Amino acid sequence: MKRNSSGISSAEQTPDASVIHRRKFLASLGLGVTAAAVLASCDKDDDNDNQAPAGFIDLGRGDVGILNYAFALEQLEAAFYTRVIASQYSGITPAEVALLTDIRDHEVAHREFFKTALGSNAIPGLEVNFAAIDFSSRTSVLNTAKAFEDLGVSAYNGAGKLIQSADYLLLAGKIVSVEARHAAYIRDLLSNGTFADNTAVDMNGLDLVKAPPAVLDVAKSFLVSKLWAGNLPTS
Repeated sequence: MKRNSSGISSAEQTPDASVIHRRKFLASLGLGVTAAAVLASCDKDDDNDNQAPAGFIDLGRGDVGILNYAFALEQLEAAFYTRVIASQYSGITPAEVALLTDIRDHEVAHREFFKTALGSNAIPGLEVNFAAIDFSSRTSVLNTAKAFEDLGVSAYNGAGKLIQSADYLLLAGKIVSVEARHAAYIRDLLSNGTFADNTAVDMNGLDLVKAPPAVLDVAKSFLVSKLWAGNLPTS
């Protein structure tokens, strides 16, 4: 893969293929209609009872807040995988490049859907903090990817019961299944056969669940931006 002096690959400079890929991905989810529905129903909510502390980004209330919560996580994942492909770790194989690029494109597609769907209700672009990640190290990159994917799956699972709209719940179910595919692949890259071990799946054969506060507590170490979930639904 050719790179310019800034270290950005030619594939990243020419986004046509990935844009087409994302469009196909969104079409496969049936998001043309869903996005319009989200835009129509996500009216600006100006009657929040709770005010975010100074310097914090308020995710919002109700389903809008949950969509912003998902949008924040997708921003984080998209930024991470974009960096992984732009600064590939030592010894990366062609197969790993291909599949990690697919994951990047999925996360970017998720991010862009939420951004478009939320419209004026969307939180701003987040500033990430990847200082603790050694992007030249396969172990560092894949362990971080595992943490992000496991976190994403547990986050969507935990947010499902908080979603009021059946359309949004269907959308979340479609996305979490993709995130679980990512998690399984990354886990097997690290240690073959661990795709669904007892650190990811409980004794009932169910994925683990985390509530938004627990998820954001983990995510904050990778963010400069500060998120506030004080107006998210809790039940």
